[in-house]
Amino acid sequence: MLPAARRHWWKAVASFLLVLFTMPLGHALMILMEHFLSSEALHRAAFALGGVGMVMVVVGVMVKGDTRQTLWGFFGGLLFWTGWVEFLFMYFANRFGTQPELDPVSGEIVTRPEYLILPASFGFWMMIMLMYVFSTRNGCNFINWWQRLLFRGRKNEIAARPMTRHVAVVTFMELMMILWTSYLLLMFCYDDEFLGEESIVTLMVGVGCLIGSFFIFAKQLRLGAWGANIRMAIPAVILFWTPVEILGRMDLLSEIWVAPLEHKLEMTVILLAFIALGVYLYWRGHKNERVKLA
Repeated sequence: MLPAARRHWWKAVASFLLVLFTMPLGHALMILMEHFLSSEALHRAAFALGGVGMVMVVVGVMVKGDTRQTLWGFFGGLLFWTGWVEFLFMYFANRFGTQPELDPVSGEIVTRPEYLILPASFGFWMMIMLMYVFSTRNGCNFINWWQRLLFRGRKNEIAARPMTRHVAVVTFMELMMILWTSYLLLMFCYDDEFLGEESIVTLMVGVGCLIGSFFIFAKQLRLGAWGANIRMAIPAVILFWTPVEILGRMDLLSEIWVAPLEHKLEMTVILLAFIALGVYLYWRGHKNERVKLA
């Protein structure tokens, strides 16, 4: 058991909350953009959003300090995913007339068209995972588990070297792959041709992800560096958010972020808390870098 004095509660909680707040804020951002922008302006703004995200990740490669590089990669990744993944899927789904999935009783939309075609990217996901599993040594526990399972005693021979390590790019790719994986997992769970949202397996996936998030948070408590804590918070939060998505799908949870204009106070509080945490963490990273240079 880790001594209480060596548990970094503030760093773990602050990092977890920073990443957690991006989940409802990201959903709300997309809905607000759809609400206030015309169709043509929406897709132009979304494409620009993704471009800004990519630039932020590149800037993160150039800045100094582990924490600041992590934040640049994380925030850039969020904008990249929103603009060049989610909105691009939306654009092509709408352009070619993909129909949403409707509730057979109420007629309400239960799955938007862009998410219905997202599982078609499974092959691309496997292509990138193949590269990570066979071509690089890294710190991802999930990939390390597969390498131990597949390679046995030849792990160090087959995956002998890490990639060039730019913290901003590492954070960016971590966020991309975990978000992508969680979306694919959920969409296959919801699909009646595979499991279905009322399947016991779907419920077990949610419970398993929730339990996994607590295990990862326990690892966060051992990390004394802000940057490492934030990077560890990414999988912790996304696993934690997976059962939230499942409960919302089952109408067992009220998702205020899907109607941000009806919950202005709550969403404003989340936004202000997110900004405060982001500024604080960036300031701490700047301060730590100055101490190292002194």
